[in-house]
Amino acid sequence: MYRKLRWKSFLPGENTRLIITAAFIGVMAGVFIVIFRETEELVHEYIFVNGYELLRIGEGGWRRFLLPLLPITGMALLIPLSLLFPGKVNGYGFPKFLRKVNLENGVIRARTLGIKIIAASLTIGTGNSAGVEGPIAQIGGTLGSQVGQLSRVSGKRMKVYVAAGCAGGIAGIFNAPIAGIFFAAEIVLLGSYEISSFAALVIASALATVVTRAYYGAVPIFPIPDYCMVNPFVEIPLYVVMAVIVGLLAVVYIRGFYYVRDKFRALPVHEQLKPIIGGLMVGLIGIAFPQVMGDGYKVIERTLAGQGTIEVLMALVVLKSLATAITLGSGGAGGVFAPALFIGAVIGGAFGGIVHYLLPAYTASAGAYATIGIGAFLAASTHAPLTAIFLLFEMTGNYMIVIPVMLTSIVGTIVAGKFCEDSIDTVDFTREGINLHEGREVSIMKSIKVGKAIIEDVNFISENANINYLLELFRLARNSFYFPVIDQAGKMVGVVSMQDVKNILHDEKQRATHLVGDICSRDVIMMTPDENLYDAMQLFDIKGIDEIPVVESQEEPWVLGMIRRQDVIAAYNHEVLERGIADKAETIWVPSSSS
Repeated sequence: MYRKLRWKSFLPGENTRLIITAAFIGVMAGVFIVIFRETEELVHEYIFVNGYELLRIGEGGWRRFLLPLLPITGMALLIPLSLLFPGKVNGYGFPKFLRKVNLENGVIRARTLGIKIIAASLTIGTGNSAGVEGPIAQIGGTLGSQVGQLSRVSGKRMKVYVAAGCAGGIAGIFNAPIAGIFFAAEIVLLGSYEISSFAALVIASALATVVTRAYYGAVPIFPIPDYCMVNPFVEIPLYVVMAVIVGLLAVVYIRGFYYVRDKFRALPVHEQLKPIIGGLMVGLIGIAFPQVMGDGYKVIERTLAGQGTIEVLMALVVLKSLATAITLGSGGAGGVFAPALFIGAVIGGAFGGIVHYLLPAYTASAGAYATIGIGAFLAASTHAPLTAIFLLFEMTGNYMIVIPVMLTSIVGTIVAGKFCEDSIDTVDFTREGINLHEGREVSIMKSIKVGKAIIEDVNFISENANINYLLELFRLARNSFYFPVIDQAGKMVGVVSMQDVKNILHDEKQRATHLVGDICSRDVIMMTPDENLYDAMQLFDIKGIDEIPVVESQEEPWVLGMIRRQDVIAAYNHEVLERGIADKAETIWVPSSSS
């Protein structure tokens, strides 16, 4: 026994194992960033660049109209992949990823690594409008999930591993380790994390950055010019005005994105044709405005350098938003992080161009406003101001940028949140009645409808029945303490309980003369089948009751049954069990008949 205890004392503790695991996840995230970026550049070179030269699009004239063939090619090449992995390839996948992390124990299959690399590379590398950062975060998260599955950790620890992978992915792609930490904390973990999990994010983020810096060098993803504030008393109010504009445009961007996606979903054509239609539309926009194609990093660089006319920059605000919504809404693969940076840069560039033209002696160049615009729009569209603040600070290395980017990021987020409570990533959850910030348990409860847990075989009683009949009903139904009371038309008018009968229980004369309608409670709580179990539990607790009648609707209260506290708990436990079994099943590979 002594010898066993002595050997155990040399084993690493829980926190040490967490740090070692996070370090491994960070290194692997850095390696996969390199693989992803090289794959995307390879696709861009072989399909887009070579295709551009082969079709001689650069000669102009009628050949310019061949440009849509390039993004169409990328979307056509997605078809075999989407047929092989239905539902896993097409569209903006980050909300589904957040669902996996926050609602489904963070179990992600290993095949996600290959799917995200290939699908996003084909989409972005051929000129469709999307970003690589969302897929890279998912790739890092998948690495963390795989490590967690191999280690057989709990759901809570699995979530930390996934977030560590996401932190490494964002840190490595932007060469910004602090921004990676806050991306994982704000967006992936939704602001709920402990000191131990924060340490894992730091380690993974740092080591992923070390790997990518070793390969690409210690340079940001795009160069940002030196920043200076000419006259703070003039420019601070101008930045506030810009932040308000950015916040409003972020709301338009979020709503427009999902409007376009909904229109594509309703389009009466085969699902595999929708991305091709999207590629055609993006290509047509690209004929006049090629800046909207791809991730747009080169356009961001030029905008930050003060290039571009105000008219073109303003047009790009609309067209890049539209092109991104078309690409991802039609079924292309990619993220919205890079488009948000693009849109923020051109908004800031246009605003800066105007104010510098009007007040040249008191304002910085348009490039300075474009720099601040990047952070402001990113914060407003993702509702993650800390990520935006630290990303800009790390990319510039300029302390002077902190005050304006803090101000614009916070104001932009507040304005956007005032008119649209959802970020670009949480709209689908709100449509389902799920608030990710409330946690997994509450989200599961809200996802289950009352109709799934009601007891339909219940007794009800007419308001014209006598009390003796009611007592006999209570005696026969031993487990029921409440009965719905109905009128002559069969609609519910109240509830009668044993408590209502107590006052006349020992008075035979009153029992004979009173009717159920005389003693029942008329002001009662009713629920409908479409309401959720979370609301039912809230009513149980607030009103101090254990049963609630369920009716067809509040306007037409035909009694459908009763919902009880114990039935709500049973339905919740059953749903948790089903989801747990499904998660386990997803980790088991079953060979097909063709294998």
